[in-house]
Amino acid sequence: MESVGVGLIGTGYMGKCHAIAYTTVATIFGLSPRPRLELLCDVNEAQASRQAAALGFARATGNWRDLVSDPAVDVVSITTPNALHPAMAIEAARNGKHIYCEKPLALTLEEAEAMAAAVRTAGVKSLVGYNYTKNPAISHAKRLIEEGAIGRPVHFRGCFDEDYLADPQLPHSWRMQKAKAGSGALGDLGSHLINMAQFLCGPIEAVTAELTTMHKERPLEGTSGETGEVENDDTVSAMVRFRAGFSGSLASSRIAWGRKSRFAWELHGSAGMIAFDQERMNELQLYQAEGPKAQQGFKTILSGPAHPPYGQFIPAPGHSLGFNEMKMVEVAHLLRGLAGEETLYPDFEDALVTERVMHALLRAAEEGCWVSLE
Repeated sequence: MESVGVGLIGTGYMGKCHAIAYTTVATIFGLSPRPRLELLCDVNEAQASRQAAALGFARATGNWRDLVSDPAVDVVSITTPNALHPAMAIEAARNGKHIYCEKPLALTLEEAEAMAAAVRTAGVKSLVGYNYTKNPAISHAKRLIEEGAIGRPVHFRGCFDEDYLADPQLPHSWRMQKAKAGSGALGDLGSHLINMAQFLCGPIEAVTAELTTMHKERPLEGTSGETGEVENDDTVSAMVRFRAGFSGSLASSRIAWGRKSRFAWELHGSAGMIAFDQERMNELQLYQAEGPKAQQGFKTILSGPAHPPYGQFIPAPGHSLGFNEMKMVEVAHLLRGLAGEETLYPDFEDALVTERVMHALLRAAEEGCWVSLE
């Protein structure tokens, strides 16, 4: 396989992230196969044509069904609103296309299961965009945990807070509608947190949660004084139990003034702890309870070439990677996976585990109880 034909559905922020990654990944990683930007789709065909020219795609279409059946397309990137993921992914799988889909998989657990089943039946490969685990600092943290640098894990604490909806006067959008977005802060932010917690700590076996909607009405754009109901959650607070025998807490908010991307977590161990904050994504904090007490303290580990694949981008530490670089790492993983060189993670089966935790949290919040995932 000398090249991979790419079909991209969606021309918004995340669609552009995918396009940037596909355009640059071979240069950074020296990969074979190389991406071949074949077809770009947007519901607005004129917009699709403009963006295809801007992002370097050979052709454009306004019909996603044409894209997922196009013989020149080998892998379909799905960056649309959540409600559209299942139909697109299932149809792509039936047409023998590999799938690279943004998270969460779907609005309902049944739809997510159908997506995973379609990929399984078709024998195609899949990857889901939980790209925060592709940060070299996170990969190093996982190695430290596995090597016993902090002893036995005893507690996980994480949050993912942003302020993109903190202003109650911001207009209503599809993100507040259950029929288009499903859950709110839980699906948008909390899903990343769940995925990270399980990436570092292993499976979650039981959960309880509270979800709140603080801004229950928002102005309808283009109207004077009319408002629309906010149907999903602004904040999530959860307690979890890991199968490994320890507990954790997870919290997310989309209305946290001043928090831009505070995806922060701590893993406490019997002999130390590791802490990370996405707003300082090139730093890892490590505390090890060893040596004289007077000399113990947190150590800042700054990302550099010693933390692969940082060195593929920059030959010197301290120069920092960013969000788009994480997408490039993710796309490099995708291409290696399609070439049979790596096992793709998280694929649809892995992401289905995250979906099950999300829906257990929704049930726990609704019923006011603990929900088991075993």
